[in-house]
Amino acid sequence: MKPIPIPEQGGILIVDKQRGPSSHQVAAWVRDMLFVPSTGHAGTLDPQVSGVLVVLIGKAVRLTEILHLDDKEYVCLMKLHGDVSDEELASIITQFTGRIYQRPPKRSAVKRNLRIREITKLTILSREKNLVLLDVECDSGTYIRSLCHHIGLALGTGAHMQELRRTRSGIFPESAAHNLFEIEEAIIRAQEGDQKAFSDMILPIETVTSHLPEIIIKDSAVDAICHGASLAGTGVVTRDICQMGDTIAMNTMDGRVICIGETTISSSRYEPGDHGIVAHPKIVFMNPGTYPRLWGKKDQISS
Repeated sequence: MKPIPIPEQGGILIVDKQRGPSSHQVAAWVRDMLFVPSTGHAGTLDPQVSGVLVVLIGKAVRLTEILHLDDKEYVCLMKLHGDVSDEELASIITQFTGRIYQRPPKRSAVKRNLRIREITKLTILSREKNLVLLDVECDSGTYIRSLCHHIGLALGTGAHMQELRRTRSGIFPESAAHNLFEIEEAIIRAQEGDQKAFSDMILPIETVTSHLPEIIIKDSAVDAICHGASLAGTGVVTRDICQMGDTIAMNTMDGRVICIGETTISSSRYEPGDHGIVAHPKIVFMNPGTYPRLWGKKDQISS
């Protein structure tokens, strides 16, 4: 089978992972099917957890450090170990919204340091005897298994997580996900010449960067940024409102993504054309040489 053309800046594939394979196995399967050198994923799902897995292809792997911090949403089936009234359950559930302390479980691959996570929503969807269906919106890195255990301790009966499904990862909802059989069929059709089904599945990196504040950069400054130079106000055409330390997208005048960067000054403190550094590139997607080199060795950026 021949490789399928992938956008130069990579792409994003939203997978509806089934129970069984690990997140790493799913990403590796996509890599091998597409004959691409690298894939990754944002937000690990345990093998027995299903749902939305963001798979990053090619240069889009560089988005991992941003996307893995996105908040998540789950539907969780919790089993109570004893009898509890609806009123008592509802009362205890409310105590687990907001900031909570958690320690990763022993089976976790990370250090078991105490951490703070925020539960932004915890809702009872339905209940059948000791089985409780919960909707959970939370910070990245929240352990739902631990949450169920702590709810059980607070109730005095004990409880455990019976089943878990991720229904949203950051901006990517369950409705955007494709199961492995759909993806495989689309890849086979693409290899036979019908690209549409698979190209519709691959999301551009702009899906992520378009949600960030934007700085439009002069064409004369683009290649310097591609080489890692910091951005001065002299290279700025327009900028969105942002604060010092914000994550921003640096784009060309015709809307192409150059990189994701971090501001060094609030947008209110400079005007386009001013001297002084305003942002640093962090994740560069555009290849050097895409735009003409119009800067010298001593320049931090060309105007």
